[in-house]
Amino acid sequence: MGRKLKRLNLFMRRQSHLPVFLVCAAVVLLLFFNDETSLTRSREYDARISKLKREIKDATDSAAFYRESRHALLTNSEELEQVARESYNMQRPSEDVYVIESGDNNK
Repeated sequence: MGRKLKRLNLFMRRQSHLPVFLVCAAVVLLLFFNDETSLTRSREYDARISKLKREIKDATDSAAFYRESRHALLTNSEELEQVARESYNMQRPSEDVYVIESGDNNK
């Protein structure tokens, strides 16, 4: 009986890396293939974050443009006059206005 226990003890010491390997494999499988923490979901989130950052940058640039335009209209009367004349096709008595419409010419 003592000989079998020694053999079992020797076998367990030699095979002690097997449980560690199995636990590590389970953790890896859980991390990469679990629905909540999967690698594909992580990539989707990264792509969405990049897209949202681009949208924030575009919105910030657009806001800065409109803020500068507003400031120019409030402080510069010539700028205000130019915008009004362009928007409403107004003219000074000494000017000729040409309205160019882009569209389909094959009508």
